[in-house]
Amino acid sequence: MLCKIDLKHFKCFENLSLDCNSLNLLCGLNGMGKSSVIQALLALRQSFEIGELSAGRLVLDGELADLGTGLDILFEDAQQDVVGFTLQDKNTAEIFDLKFDIKRASDLKFGYSSAANQLNASEDSLDNLTKCFSSEGWQNVPPFGGRLVYVTAERIGPRKQYPLSTVLARRGDFGMSSTFAWNYLIEHQDRRLDQDDPRYVEDRPRLIDLVNLWLQDVSPGASLHLEPIRKADALIPGFSFDNPEDIPSNRYRATNVGFGLSYVLPVILALLSESGTLCLIENPEAHLHPRGQTKLAELTVRAAKAGVQSFIETHSDHFMDGVRIAVRDGLIAPEEVAFHYFERNGIKAFVSTPKIDRDGRLSQWPSGFFDQHEENLMKLLAPRS
Repeated sequence: MLCKIDLKHFKCFENLSLDCNSLNLLCGLNGMGKSSVIQALLALRQSFEIGELSAGRLVLDGELADLGTGLDILFEDAQQDVVGFTLQDKNTAEIFDLKFDIKRASDLKFGYSSAANQLNASEDSLDNLTKCFSSEGWQNVPPFGGRLVYVTAERIGPRKQYPLSTVLARRGDFGMSSTFAWNYLIEHQDRRLDQDDPRYVEDRPRLIDLVNLWLQDVSPGASLHLEPIRKADALIPGFSFDNPEDIPSNRYRATNVGFGLSYVLPVILALLSESGTLCLIENPEAHLHPRGQTKLAELTVRAAKAGVQSFIETHSDHFMDGVRIAVRDGLIAPEEVAFHYFERNGIKAFVSTPKIDRDGRLSQWPSGFFDQHEENLMKLLAPRS
């Protein structure tokens, strides 16, 4: 599990030091740098997957992250043409030495070239790279090795059919825009969770059963139907509704049900991943009613307790409140949750991290941190001029 991420001269960050927990909420106004943290991890991942990172090269124009050239990611007021990444992992044994006094960390500094889509490691970092990947350590730990699930904000909506791919299903890959999330579900629908898993429900033993359970918190009575057409490498999705003491509905096409159920499916699947998975999720609240947003936060907490580390970029106070309620209810300890609030002063972004206590209360409430409801209420209560 990542316990710290340091970024130097990366995009809007001159120097960022982010302490990480099992569940990490990235909050703040638009354009404050939340996505940049996720993009840094994705750039490292895609460079490792194609074998460039172990050779000292960082790929900027890949499938997971297309960041342009070195000039595009270099901090605007950088005093040196260097972009730096430092990651610390909490669970693995120490596998290499650092020039900084931090255990279990990899320090990767990439020289900058304004015309290149690929950055080469500076000479003083090559030894650290060699030590990092010479043993099994980081090779099996996200964001490098291990399973990483990225649910982008721009995910695919309702379709009459979705593609199938056995290879991607075996890899646990949802594909860009989560196009293959349905594919993953149909191939893994019979996977069962252990009884001590916080997400386990006694009468819902299979993955497909749990997916339907959480979908019903978004839309009461909803059930998912999957019809594979193997010869066409396609899957036809549908939904039915079966509320208690009511007549079950017919099966409806996904395109006739709306965006909410299709949009949230990849998020639910990601949060039902195996222990050790790293989930990067953007705007899980998209197209969801406030009740669904709050319940989805509970699933995120249960996933964290099950060993799934998540970085969640969110603009939803309902989602944040759902996490706070889960802390208050004892589903997760306060020290396992991090609320990171991103702000910006000119070209430079910085982060504050309010602490949360066992009652779900935050130690501070920065201006602009999910306070719009109170501001709107004050305007409504004020006498008209």
